[in-house]
Amino acid sequence: MTITPTGLPAVVGAVRWVHVPAGTCLYGDARKPRPVPALLVAETPLTVAQCDLGDTDLPVTGICYDDAVRLAAAAGGRLPTSVEWEWIAAGSSRRLYPWGDEPWIPDHALLTGAGQSPRAPQPVRRHPAGATPQGVLGLAGNVWEWTSSTAMGQGKIIRGGSYASPPLYAHTTFLNAAPVERRSPGISVRPVRIP
Repeated sequence: MTITPTGLPAVVGAVRWVHVPAGTCLYGDARKPRPVPALLVAETPLTVAQCDLGDTDLPVTGICYDDAVRLAAAAGGRLPTSVEWEWIAAGSSRRLYPWGDEPWIPDHALLTGAGQSPRAPQPVRRHPAGATPQGVLGLAGNVWEWTSSTAMGQGKIIRGGSYASPPLYAHTTFLNAAPVERRSPGISVRPVRIP
């Protein structure tokens, strides 16, 4: 379900925060060491219900980058950097996927493959087998997630893949980018904050 809000809410419903310890992210395929502070991370992407735009647990989509920034702030946080997002998804062991190094199966995440060709996002808690060891859900597939990191061409880096992505796009080191004005049915927002 794509939501194109005309006026974003001032208050977002209750967000469940998951603690992710500080550490050093070996960022990207080049494994560049980057320090990451301890973070509180929204357990799931923000939902339509949390954003007071309806009553479903579908991720809020159809939002441009500036909308994502405002929604993250309304939830009491901010957008993660690309390095922070990767640390949350990969951890110190540099997991291939948020759940570990086991190959993707449909129970892990909503992606395209293995005879599946989903046409829209699903509710945010539909794939608990794809959670990180800390319990962060939905980092792979379902919807891409905006980050605050700038990409070439002044777009922003998005991470995680979506329902229309092959499993490769859900790798914890895979980067994509989108223009800041893009309003896609496959891009959402997950806030973080410092404890």
